[in-house]
Amino acid sequence: MKKMYTKKLFNPAGVDTLDTRRIIEGNTTNLFNLNNVKYDWASKLYRTMMENFWIPEKVDLTTDIQDYKKLTDPERKAYDGILSFLVFLDSVQTNNVPKISEYITAPEINLVLAIQTYQEAIHSQSYAYSIETVIEKDRRDAIYEFWRDDSVLFDRISFIADSYQKFHDAQSRTNFATALIADYLLEAVYFYNGFNFFYLLASRNLMPGTADIIRYINRDELTHVVLFLYVIRGIREEQPDMIPDDLIYSMFETAVTQEIEWTNHIIGDDVLGVTRESTDSYTKFIANKRLKSLGLEPLYPGFETNPYEHLERIADTEGAGDVKANFFESTVTSYNQSSAVEGWDEL
Repeated sequence: MKKMYTKKLFNPAGVDTLDTRRIIEGNTTNLFNLNNVKYDWASKLYRTMMENFWIPEKVDLTTDIQDYKKLTDPERKAYDGILSFLVFLDSVQTNNVPKISEYITAPEINLVLAIQTYQEAIHSQSYAYSIETVIEKDRRDAIYEFWRDDSVLFDRISFIADSYQKFHDAQSRTNFATALIADYLLEAVYFYNGFNFFYLLASRNLMPGTADIIRYINRDELTHVVLFLYVIRGIREEQPDMIPDDLIYSMFETAVTQEIEWTNHIIGDDVLGVTRESTDSYTKFIANKRLKSLGLEPLYPGFETNPYEHLERIADTEGAGDVKANFFESTVTSYNQSSAVEGWDEL
């Protein structure tokens, strides 16, 4: 397999002209100049992500401490298990993104990846803040270690983590392509059944602080979806043979199967507002939307309706259709408010 090489840190022989710039395998000096970019979407996304600054400890979880005691046993199981899953994968992602950035040779995209790395660390901190604040001390370690003991969760995280590890171990073009698709699946498919669980609780006036934290994270994650979407689409345009359709479809199919299995395992039919049927429909619905954004045909014909559309008000991600147009129809408007990312889950 053809090996990829990291870009040089100090490269006086690099060329910063836009006509020679490439997402990968370019020859850059690494100079950050947001007034001279080839990938205009990256500079816009950078500014949007910078406006999304937030601190988890500013969210009051006092009510959640009492609400947690009111949850049913299945709801507590889901709350604990979903937090365990989320904190593990965002921890892995915090360490993975810088490795991907080593092979990106467009400085404006490196800048966005640096912001993502910071945000992933904040997300891991946020999940830990929820665990340490809401859950009894004698049960916290079991939540952090749940991935070791639960075979469904272990298989789930292993699919993504192994895809990353293979590239860390052997920097081939095939392994890089696989890692990029894994990045996209993590950001675009893997989190959203879990997010909806917290929004369902909030719709019943339970765990409002946790739902607020999830809203902040959801907002960030939608920018990460856009980031990897554009990186993958850009590489497929510049090097059409590198990320083939069959690789994307194969990994999507595995991810959807695992997402459904995990959600049924940790939530099933035991939480008000969630059924195995709604889990199946929603997961296939969102996978189809993410594939469509890549310019591919849906993998699951007939799954075109979001069964959790009523949660958009709770999630606070409805509306803002201008943002969708900005990033998918190249129509520039305004990016002055952090709320500009609302609605990206519609992509």
